[in-house]
Amino acid sequence: MAEIVGAFLMPHDPLVASEPNLPDPRQKAIVMDAYARIARRIRDVRADTAIIIGDDHFTLFGPACQPAYAIGIGDLDGPIEPWLGIPKTGIDTNQPLAKHIMAVGFATGFDWSVSTVLTADHSIMVPYQFAVRPNASVRVIPVYLRVGVEPLLPSRRAFELGQSIGRAVRSFPKADRVVVIGTGGISHWVGMAQMGQINEEFDRRVLDLVKSGDVNSLISISDEEILAQAGNGGWEIKNWICAMGAAPGCKGEVIAYEPVIPWVTGMGFAELHVA
Repeated sequence: MAEIVGAFLMPHDPLVASEPNLPDPRQKAIVMDAYARIARRIRDVRADTAIIIGDDHFTLFGPACQPAYAIGIGDLDGPIEPWLGIPKTGIDTNQPLAKHIMAVGFATGFDWSVSTVLTADHSIMVPYQFAVRPNASVRVIPVYLRVGVEPLLPSRRAFELGQSIGRAVRSFPKADRVVVIGTGGISHWVGMAQMGQINEEFDRRVLDLVKSGDVNSLISISDEEILAQAGNGGWEIKNWICAMGAAPGCKGEVIAYEPVIPWVTGMGFAELHVA
């Protein structure tokens, strides 16, 4: 049977790739060391598949149709953004497991939107480039949640979707070793008047709740409070909540936190310790 052997939370800030030399070298080193540490942990747990949970930024789906949640079950490449600073490449995927996650969802009340050909944006590609790709044999399953633009996926539903992903992985008959990666956040204001601000107090509150495994308190933070305290980019903690749903009961270890003003984001990294 397949099993979830690790879970991680990390930013997907595109400036990490496109403008790598903007921050102070000390802050940059802390961020890049955190990605590298997660890459080592993915190797240590002998993962062969990474489920990466990101969100669209009107890059893939656009305003005409925004799926509540989508999964890639076929061919994958990326990035779609030519300015990202990551060479476009094909990415190995675990299509049998992706289709199983889809099928389990269909059978249990989760109506996935499905992509059979997908070119990923930075929310998948930045974590892939810096945390997954160093482990060349790890395949990817991309998941997108509607948390970057309104109307938003409710936080409780994001958690329940994560639970469905976890159940599907654990019921898959092949002996895959899976890590789940929740991406994005923490505080940042995308295209808003406050862009460049960071709310370190809010960010550390979120990380403290991750550390204690208190996902219900994370879920209870309203979308309005997140917007006021952490910007529209703060809604991406729903991706984290989804990952926590896939690895229920896990307490977190904070790997690093840096409020990187040149990268306009409070950047948090954590590992969810899977029993």
